[in-house]
Amino acid sequence: MSRLVYFDTASGASGDMILGAVVDLGLSLDQLRDELATMPLRGYRLEANRVTRSGLAATKVDVHVDEPGSTHRHLKDILGLIEASGLEADVKDRATSLFRRLAEAEGAVHGTSPESVHFHEVGAVDSIVDIVGGVIALRWLAADRFVSSPLNVGSGTVKMDHGTFPVPPPATARLVSGVPVYGAGEGELLTPTGALLVTAHATEYGPLPPMTIEATGCGAGSREIAGRPNVLRLIRGEDTRSADGDRVLVLETEVDDAAPQLLGPLVERLLTEGALDAFLTPVQMKKGRPGILVTVLAPPARRAAIEELLFRETTTLGVRRQEWDRTVLERETATVETAYGPIRVKIGRRGSTVYNAWPEFEDCQRAAADSKVAVKQVLAEALAAWRAGGRHQ
Repeated sequence: MSRLVYFDTASGASGDMILGAVVDLGLSLDQLRDELATMPLRGYRLEANRVTRSGLAATKVDVHVDEPGSTHRHLKDILGLIEASGLEADVKDRATSLFRRLAEAEGAVHGTSPESVHFHEVGAVDSIVDIVGGVIALRWLAADRFVSSPLNVGSGTVKMDHGTFPVPPPATARLVSGVPVYGAGEGELLTPTGALLVTAHATEYGPLPPMTIEATGCGAGSREIAGRPNVLRLIRGEDTRSADGDRVLVLETEVDDAAPQLLGPLVERLLTEGALDAFLTPVQMKKGRPGILVTVLAPPARRAAIEELLFRETTTLGVRRQEWDRTVLERETATVETAYGPIRVKIGRRGSTVYNAWPEFEDCQRAAADSKVAVKQVLAEALAAWRAGGRHQ
């Protein structure tokens, strides 16, 4: 079964609303507290309560700070907290990527480098907990695919440390570049934490896709909104789209005047931006010059964001695009127990027939480093454990 999670952002999104929706779906608050507690960040407590918004029951998660106040942190301070934590490696990577992306947006707004940015609201304890906790919570859902409705940013103005700004404020507007948005309802409905978390996970935007709904989680916002329940809904279920009807966008560009050091990190940035795959191929260009062909596979809905990244991060003057039909196997992940700890195994199947199964390399690499053995030894044992049936979902 391929698991799909849909963000219904009719009333916007924020970090605490996302936490509330996932807790509403069954994530234990104690588990969330325990994982967050591995960060060297103190002076707060996490609470969840059942509330109603316009008559709709929802879960409200609050981060209570012991000594609230204006806390300014630089990017390196926050990344240091994440790196010093005991969080899972993929959680660390995603959270680090989100704060770097936020620093880039803030730096562009204020005309400074990402490293020089002073995080104000988003540097406070509650916002750090919202973002890192949101990454933990959305990972817990174990979704194969995230889809979101167009994002409702709200309307009017919002007061911030630097003054009063129109909605969406400048940094949020940059974070949703290339994503469909609209404004309905008074006030700021899409916060920077909400924008970060949704756009980092959703690979498509539009109406509710074909799915068999299993459960719906409702995360409450802090205030009542006239005419609509102030909740974020997460709809979880089975993806029922046909494997034979999938479409993929192919973007290509050649560059022969970019420093090679710039192109290595580009692949990671493309994947963070929602690309399904990205790779570099050596080519010979006109006048015999060596160059690099950059190829990106992405959901069609991510075209604008991917193109913007290619123009910003490379020296290209143009990007080709086309859509291809493709046939894909149903995908799922199982976890096997080995002598080196739990290892995830990616499985590709069609119906009851399994065509491919392969251990997650990052898990094997981490377990090998911890146990001081060869990566191939961990990989072989994980695959043997899967074939023997010693696995759990």
